[in-house]
Amino acid sequence: MRASARIATATAAAALLIGCVSGPAASTPEATGPRAGEKVLVFSKTAGFRHDSIPDGIAAIKELGAAGGFTVDATEDARAFTAKNLAAYDAVIWLSTTGDVLDAKQQAAFEGYIKKGGGYVGVHAAADTEYDWPFYGGLAGAYFQSHPAIQPAKVRVEDHGHPATAHLPGVWERTDEWYNYRSNPRDRAHVLASLDESSYTGGSMSGDHPIAWCQEYQGGRSFYTGSGHTKESFADPAFRRHLLGGIRWAVGAAQADCRPEKGYTPIFDGTAASLEAWKQAGPGSLRVNEDDGTLTTVGGMGMLWYDRRELGSYSLKLDWRMRGDDNSGIFVGFPPSDDPWSAVNNGYEIQIDATDVPEKTTGSVYGFRSADLAQRDRALNPPGQWNTYEIRVEGERLRVYLNGVKINDFTNTDPARSLRQGHIGIQNHGDADEVSFRNIRLKDLPARHSGSPAPTGSGAGR
Repeated sequence: MRASARIATATAAAALLIGCVSGPAASTPEATGPRAGEKVLVFSKTAGFRHDSIPDGIAAIKELGAAGGFTVDATEDARAFTAKNLAAYDAVIWLSTTGDVLDAKQQAAFEGYIKKGGGYVGVHAAADTEYDWPFYGGLAGAYFQSHPAIQPAKVRVEDHGHPATAHLPGVWERTDEWYNYRSNPRDRAHVLASLDESSYTGGSMSGDHPIAWCQEYQGGRSFYTGSGHTKESFADPAFRRHLLGGIRWAVGAAQADCRPEKGYTPIFDGTAASLEAWKQAGPGSLRVNEDDGTLTTVGGMGMLWYDRRELGSYSLKLDWRMRGDDNSGIFVGFPPSDDPWSAVNNGYEIQIDATDVPEKTTGSVYGFRSADLAQRDRALNPPGQWNTYEIRVEGERLRVYLNGVKINDFTNTDPARSLRQGHIGIQNHGDADEVSFRNIRLKDLPARHSGSPAPTGSGAGR
């Protein structure tokens, strides 16, 4: 069975089990597990080095399942890898497997499972597995090369929109065995966190050292974390929540943008200092919380706009979260002004409001074009959880991606407006509305001449 729905309410027992973590607190729904009725299989067969943390990992995942209402089976028997048996599971967790653990028939069954929409979660030594099986190497994202001694290190969280990292601080300090990999997965997977090689000894990836990532792979979903060598990892609330978030995404219980991402420049990095390039138009404001790197709307009707320069062709990415039935939006293509209504009258708003009419709801080009609501609903995480927008402007064409899924494609034909040059801004709608933003980043795209075709395809998020 394949997962398709999202969690709408919190599971109190799961929240209590995960407990408090160091760093910023996340909203309750991010602490719950896959929805009741889902099943995951933990596979921990080893044909090489065997980690003594495997029993702790199995116990931790079973505890998360018991608290969150999802079923966990565990096996080291490769005979479980048949098409019929795998079809009962929403994800298979490869827990510190090593060496060649499946025969050719079992490999074929697992490939078929992934291609039909199955989920994969790789933990630590899952990257030290099946070196002669190219499909598995692509699914895991990278193969193990070497490791130094267990030691503390700083983990830089690159993406807070994914449920595996939404709860973590910008720098996550922890002790583990830090793998070096034979290749860098950044070009084919979406990196969620990387190691600061200056914070420990023995890193060998020239300063770009991914340690957790996700990707859509040949029809299925793949999440990998390099952490989890030690027994202590599975007693660490922050790591357990990291692992649970990866499981939630792999089974389809949470949505996130896992397309590869390169070439973006932060224009709000979670600090008040980064707002020097922004101006407030109208009443209200957006409040900075440097503890969790967020901007939160206060009052209105106003807008915080990026005044460093006008933009032409670009990709804007940001994470946003609604508290409940709230209202906000992202404005594009408007001239500089201290009047927030100038953006309304001269630009376009990408709406954030889940309960309005189609042309004025989340993902719409406000008042002009509804989102594809079926696609939007499949991609949208509920209030209390983070979502990621990519707003892509090329010429007069504007596309909106929600958690990696294209939900709107609009072309401006109004001679009084133009998307070819203008500013971007974030709306603070009113006193009753509370929407938070973080990780705002920008990538310039090649300018398109009038009449030239717009690029298409899944590579739009690169």
